[in-house]
Amino acid sequence: MHRVIPQLHKKYGNIVRTGPDEVSISDVEAIRAIYGPGSKYAKSDWYSVWQGTQPTDLFAERHIPTHAALKRNISRVYTMSSMTGMEKFVDNVISLFIKRMHENANTVIDLGNWLQLLAFDVIGEVSFSRSFGFVEAGKDDGMLNRIDRALASLAWVGQLPGIYWLDHYLKPFIGTHLDASLRHGTIRSYAEAEVKSRQGRDSDRSDILGHLFKVSADDPSALDENAITSVATANVFAGSDTTAITLRAIVYFLLQHPTCLQRLRSEMQQKKEDGSLSFPAPYSQLSAWPYLQACISEALRLYPAVGMALPRVVPEGGAELAGHYLPGGTIVGMNAWAVHRNSQIYGADVDWYRPERWLDASRKGNMERCFLAFGGGARLCIGKNISLMEISKVIPILFDKFDMELVTPGKPLKETCAWFVRQEGLIVRLRPRKYA
Repeated sequence: MHRVIPQLHKKYGNIVRTGPDEVSISDVEAIRAIYGPGSKYAKSDWYSVWQGTQPTDLFAERHIPTHAALKRNISRVYTMSSMTGMEKFVDNVISLFIKRMHENANTVIDLGNWLQLLAFDVIGEVSFSRSFGFVEAGKDDGMLNRIDRALASLAWVGQLPGIYWLDHYLKPFIGTHLDASLRHGTIRSYAEAEVKSRQGRDSDRSDILGHLFKVSADDPSALDENAITSVATANVFAGSDTTAITLRAIVYFLLQHPTCLQRLRSEMQQKKEDGSLSFPAPYSQLSAWPYLQACISEALRLYPAVGMALPRVVPEGGAELAGHYLPGGTIVGMNAWAVHRNSQIYGADVDWYRPERWLDASRKGNMERCFLAFGGGARLCIGKNISLMEISKVIPILFDKFDMELVTPGKPLKETCAWFVRQEGLIVRLRPRKYA
């Protein structure tokens, strides 16, 4: 879908019918109406499959007032100031990751897999005050495969949410495509066990669970145990995939564009020479590096983690979108892969990785206004700050300590779109930099 939808918009224009009562829109003027602050466009029934029978789920909740109340009680935990308090624990995971990379130096490795293990361990540290130990072991415990299967199932079944109740009966005939119980069963149980473990483990860390426990203690009606478990499930389910996808994309693009990599390394060298860089570098410094942040934004533009539309329902009374009247109840969605390739916003070279476009102050504001890599408005991805902090810290140290090259430089990465667009095949030859 992430490749087909942009092609359809290129052929047919800003509005394309993709189902009996569903359209895809790429007109950037519709972003504010559909996703902006105060939007009355509720999430569609597609999300009901993700919520299952759980009464509270921040990601999947479709009732706008209920979501707003839930987010008020949770969002403070995910602010950048809260994330800064957890930064040293992220640094610990990254330091171990770099150590493991040195141990695997002068060999060929699946860097994409290692980045996934890193991202999952970071989620463990910021959520539960403990790493899952995947980087240390060099492998996971089977959870990553279960998450992949759940994603494939939920994305598939969500297209026809009315058949969700047939899950148990149809599974023997069409296999794991309908195994939506993974998210609501296996993965939720995994997260629930971590929540209980964290409750019984004293910690002076200001991790996400610790913050949520305090909110719940102050007002149990605002955030009950079920809601806390739902947040933990979302962190486990989505927290590592999104960041790992972006890390893979940045590494791949930089290796494919050596002039961009050289400019990034020049920025790093300048920071070393003026004494403002030492590892682990604080995010407060890294967030102000123009070219590093441009490299990150450009990868997110060309390769947003979510490859499907963010479906919403036109409010009662209908609406005019992309030059067409759409009756109330119509499902509308915008796909970041299409919106981010709008040449009027991002330039004629929209298909090229060119971080320099983000250094143009006259255009940057408009590009950010049309940026959907983390969603938008009240439904903006709550984990955005965690992801950006981790990405900003990993990329500089990885390219400072190592030289690497793609084993098959002309071969594109294999992509699988099931809500997230996961890549496979980031196989690199890793060498320590002699002067790092």
